[in-house]
Amino acid sequence: MKVLIITAQLASPLVKKVTAQSEHEIHILTVETPIAAFLTPQRIVAELKKVSGIELESLDMIITPGLLRKDVSPVEEAMAIPTYKGSTDAADLGVVLEMLDKIDLSPKKPADKLIEDELRRRALKYIHDFEKDSENIKKLLKKPENIMVGSLPVGEDFPMRVLAEIANAPLLSPENLLKRAEYFVKSGADLVDLGMLAGEDLKSRIPPMVNLLKEKLDVPISIDTLNPAEIEVAVESGVDLVLSLDHGNYQELVPLLKERKVPAVLLPTNYSQNWVPHTWEERVTSLNGLIKKCKGLEVIADPVLDPVNSESIMDSFLACRQLKRENQVPIFFGVGNVTELMDVDSTGANTLLSGIGMELGVSVLFTPEESGKTVGSVKELAVSSQMMFLAKKRGSIPKDLGINLVVFKDKRRGETLEDAVDVPEVEGQPDYTFKQDSAGSFKITVSEGLIRAVHYQKSEPHMAIVGTEAKALYDEIIKRNLVSKLEHAAYLGSELQKAEESLKFGKHYTQDFPLFKKFMEI
Repeated sequence: MKVLIITAQLASPLVKKVTAQSEHEIHILTVETPIAAFLTPQRIVAELKKVSGIELESLDMIITPGLLRKDVSPVEEAMAIPTYKGSTDAADLGVVLEMLDKIDLSPKKPADKLIEDELRRRALKYIHDFEKDSENIKKLLKKPENIMVGSLPVGEDFPMRVLAEIANAPLLSPENLLKRAEYFVKSGADLVDLGMLAGEDLKSRIPPMVNLLKEKLDVPISIDTLNPAEIEVAVESGVDLVLSLDHGNYQELVPLLKERKVPAVLLPTNYSQNWVPHTWEERVTSLNGLIKKCKGLEVIADPVLDPVNSESIMDSFLACRQLKRENQVPIFFGVGNVTELMDVDSTGANTLLSGIGMELGVSVLFTPEESGKTVGSVKELAVSSQMMFLAKKRGSIPKDLGINLVVFKDKRRGETLEDAVDVPEVEGQPDYTFKQDSAGSFKITVSEGLIRAVHYQKSEPHMAIVGTEAKALYDEIIKRNLVSKLEHAAYLGSELQKAEESLKFGKHYTQDFPLFKKFMEI
């Protein structure tokens, strides 16, 4: 294919470098402007009409910089040559050229975004097709390591299922309970757990909770308690999974669970006698014994995932591995035990633990979202479970799968264009002098998925501008003449952008304060 790539002066060397090995016949037109973002379709047409040395009529396509803001269709209309946007970063042009026969480029959307969208579509389609293949699922469910929890197949041959816990569920109003459950399901939870209160008997509150969630949700519901009385009521109410049985309560519950065909999570403990195992060997021995005692009941074994530097997270991993070697049962992984008890953003921790879980043959990833640093954990685990499933099926590392959890950093390091402009540099200096805007002031808040900018005139609220995007809000503010000073307009733009980012990343927003902390100086 004969391709003409339009670029600007600063990016030109990089474009030549990354396209040098392309299988296509590549021609490069460097326009005399330093930065590609300054180009327009009209300027490109003018430059093309002046070009020499390239037979334009023989071109199969023209690729413009992805940084152009405008639709590049006018170039195709003027030159009668198919014209599309390339990648946002010139460093990705090589990937674009490799995939020319696999994607349909666009005159409106940068090519790297299209590639991401296509790879994501393919990845999600693979998972969707797997989950909808009923004949294959029936076949896989004949294997002892796979079981049904409600209508959900669970086991080593399926994606790791995310079980989201509603902590202290009996203390919530029905409205808040349902709201929390719906949030988890929307985040990607495959199952929702009702977390009871240790040491209390609140069985009378279980039926209405179970009935509400079973009526409103289309996912299995579990109960998290060791209290036999609460478990019995939960099973009678229709829960799909019990957390948990141990050596202290299994005898009185196994017959009921077998009768109702309700699976249970098994713990290597005997809390009725205040006994817990302390070594990974003790955990495995204890669980092996309990699995035998619960013969005939479908179970999920929980070797207990310890926090970092408590008993030993490595002992937890060893127990999982050995248990999997000795038994054909699904394994339970309490990821929240680690992320809730470590002061680090949850995204990377959840992804790494999902990867470790995949290698250990884990079937269920369990988490609440009880602290600010773990908000979003259910979604993170849902995405990382998909990543690990794809990697496992493809026999690859979890990279370039089409879905990822790269949130705060870039997947690829963009090339730095040195000496962008040769002009004098002036160091910016903040001006802390407060200048009241005669048009009024704004109080900005973020709640329930919306940015709310309340306009005040003479200290009285006058109007609220609401939305989810900073640009929409400040465009409306300008259109309504609610700002008159340049410094006020700049301030509003900065604050509204912070508010928008807080929505994207689940951060708490407070006007006039930084959204992100700086790294600690070491």
